[in-house]
Amino acid sequence: MCFSFSRCRNWLLLLVAALASGPAWSTAQDKADRPKTDAAASAPAAATTAKTDKWESAIAAFEADDKKSPPPKDAVLFVGSSSIRLWDLQKSFPEYTTINRGFGGSQMSDVVRHADRIVTPYKPRAIVLYEGDNDLNAKKSPETVAADFAAFLKLVRAQQPTVPILVIGCKPSPSRWKLIEEQRELNRLLVAMCEKDGHATLVDIEKPMLGADGEPRKELFRDDMLHLNDAGYAVWASLVEPLLAKHAAAAK
Repeated sequence: MCFSFSRCRNWLLLLVAALASGPAWSTAQDKADRPKTDAAASAPAAATTAKTDKWESAIAAFEADDKKSPPPKDAVLFVGSSSIRLWDLQKSFPEYTTINRGFGGSQMSDVVRHADRIVTPYKPRAIVLYEGDNDLNAKKSPETVAADFAAFLKLVRAQQPTVPILVIGCKPSPSRWKLIEEQRELNRLLVAMCEKDGHATLVDIEKPMLGADGEPRKELFRDDMLHLNDAGYAVWASLVEPLLAKHAAAAK
């Protein structure tokens, strides 16, 4: 009996020790199995998008500028890719109050994605848009770019049903002359969409930018043969300004 009792006592002691260490093991295992709840795991989707969006810093910079110096009301908003960003708007349109929201390398889909931050908040008196050039160069189809423009129209029209929108057609440039047929197709699609909208107009810049030989006038471009120089912007301004004046007169 003593021997049996001694063995039982030893087993009881082992059992107590095991129970005493059990909760610690369970707690460690629970922590390992428990879903992560740190800041990175619980971050909003918008924050993740912000980190992966290549234009976030540029858009945030626009917003920071707006906070420091509130943008003018009733201004003409110019938005789009580097052809807009590099445009000296005060020189080309001294009689108008303008806002430049060009961000180089952007595509039509980028303007759509950020329209609620750099387009609709300004409630502009008119919008001048230039996109499509980079889109086609990135091998997007004219139909895809036109669909993005349709999305842009929908966003703007939800806020301003009749604000004039001047869509500058794709420019014929020496560096992207191989894309001219895709550019022309996109311009045709944009013309049809603008006509259907009733308050949007395509600014046809192709013919004025072509020489007698039917190819792009190199004197209108910078050394990269893609971006406009002052002479090129003078051509654009000569085509855009009469349309702005027409819409301004109609608004009176």
